[in-house]
Amino acid sequence: MYPFDYPYDCDAILQKKRRLRRELLAREGLLDKKVAIVGGSTVGEVKNVLELFLLSHGIRPQFWEGEYARYYEDVVFDTGELAAFAPDVLYVHTTVQNLSGLPGPADTPAGAEAKLAAEQARWKTFWDACRKLGCAVIQNNFEMPDVRLMGNLEASDARGRVRFARRMNEFLAGYACENANFYVNDIAYLAAELGLDRWFSPSMWYAYKYAMDLSAVPALCASVANIVKSLYGKNKKSVACDLDNTLWGGVIGDDGPEGIRLGEEDPAGRAYSALQEYLKGLAAMGVVLNVDSKNEESLAREGFERPDSALKMQDFACFCANWEPKDQNLARMAKQLNLLPESFVFLDDNPAERALVRANCPDVAVPELDAPENYVRLLARSGYFEPTALSDDDRRRGEMYRQNAQRAQAEASFTDYGDYLKSLSMVCGIGAFDAPHLERITQLINKTNQFNLTTRRYSPAEVEAVMHSAQHVTLYARLADRFGDNGIVSALIGAVSPGGESLEIELWVMSCRVFKRRLENAVFDRLAAECARRGIKTVTARYIPSAKNMPVKTLYDTLGFALVREEENGTRLYRWDVPETPAPTCGVMRVEAL
Repeated sequence: MYPFDYPYDCDAILQKKRRLRRELLAREGLLDKKVAIVGGSTVGEVKNVLELFLLSHGIRPQFWEGEYARYYEDVVFDTGELAAFAPDVLYVHTTVQNLSGLPGPADTPAGAEAKLAAEQARWKTFWDACRKLGCAVIQNNFEMPDVRLMGNLEASDARGRVRFARRMNEFLAGYACENANFYVNDIAYLAAELGLDRWFSPSMWYAYKYAMDLSAVPALCASVANIVKSLYGKNKKSVACDLDNTLWGGVIGDDGPEGIRLGEEDPAGRAYSALQEYLKGLAAMGVVLNVDSKNEESLAREGFERPDSALKMQDFACFCANWEPKDQNLARMAKQLNLLPESFVFLDDNPAERALVRANCPDVAVPELDAPENYVRLLARSGYFEPTALSDDDRRRGEMYRQNAQRAQAEASFTDYGDYLKSLSMVCGIGAFDAPHLERITQLINKTNQFNLTTRRYSPAEVEAVMHSAQHVTLYARLADRFGDNGIVSALIGAVSPGGESLEIELWVMSCRVFKRRLENAVFDRLAAECARRGIKTVTARYIPSAKNMPVKTLYDTLGFALVREEENGTRLYRWDVPETPAPTCGVMRVEAL
């Protein structure tokens, strides 16, 4: 079993970390990120294991480590070293051991409240300083104290340290809700999941100042890495589900729709219903659900007509119930949805089918399903789909992909692709970056891998800075058609030279949901018009190759740019001279100003 899949193989990770690191570093296409760690306890193994989990997600971290137990001073009184490192992510590894001014039985209730207010003010000062670095901040919340001085009274009395920690967690949650790019790593949940006796080791604390037992470090690092990979578009996006003994009990071809086990009538049926409810919740977050099953399609569809089936046919974007190999079905799904195979999680109770998909689709996540009653726990704790925010576009993503399937069916009835595009009645809105859409634009920039010409990423602070900069041209685009609204799907940033004569396209991204719809032409037309309006004479651009952006390798060639040179690493440099009156290149949609 892969050591970085839940349940984590702690012994393998801790004992073989050097070999694992070498193997993970040998992978191609790693995304480089700067990660600063400040802590209130020893962080040596935390940093080592966090590196492994980030590498397993395709992120190669460069670390900056603060001084031991000086997290506050490292940030609030930064000598300039941390700011000069310019982290992409700041991880604050503090625990309940770092709460100060704790109340006790000798305090009055008013005195206990004053101590809480003072501690909240101290942490707010610290978090405000963290945010000034302009990077993503990940802050542990606080687990429960290992010892309760006042027993159960700790949970309700203002002088109880248990209640103090819980109220600090509520304060932290409120701060995270009010401040963008600030995220909570929920170690209170992790400690409860593992049990305090497994989480905290008095001997490790007194001897080495580790605020947790070493066996808990992989769970902690997996949680932090889940947040980081979510920030940089490494989440899974889609589930491909088997049916028999996966989404329901029994074999529908033998037992019939009425004979499969589902619902509240028996324990096994409840377990399968729980999985369906969980998947329906994932769909509400924007995860795309699909069926990949060896079955007769008409019979398989009947299973979702049962009134006790939480999932219905309309919940699925692709429905492949046939007798083809499941890895081939999955590859076709990926192509139809315009998703990379690495975006998928494959769920199947059959070990042989799991082995087939692992062998032929190595980038697909294939969890080791065992008993049905454990399916939901395994998926929930694996962190495949962990969001860092939920936008309207996120919640509508599943519906958007189902609409894409409808578009694919409509396309099949046309012999001329241009006529098909015109039949979609597309409406494109394009405007400059603005505050109401800043979060979604930043998310799009940092999560887009295929249509990403320079592979650049921007922090929220950087996106906000270019939004206000007179030396930048910014564009975002949304696209709707007769099947539905795709939301914000493209962003472009161009830097204007000091003299105003030229512009360099620093970033251009577009969601895979709208590939091959000529939206790129509409965005380019708007950029060309803006350059002409500003008196910009030349546009320069570059294509920097990555493991995933080959589909846009020749984009600038198709837009009429001249290739200046191609470097040994595959980077292509382009130039385009701006006409006095640029001619539009997109004639298949209506374009509106936003």
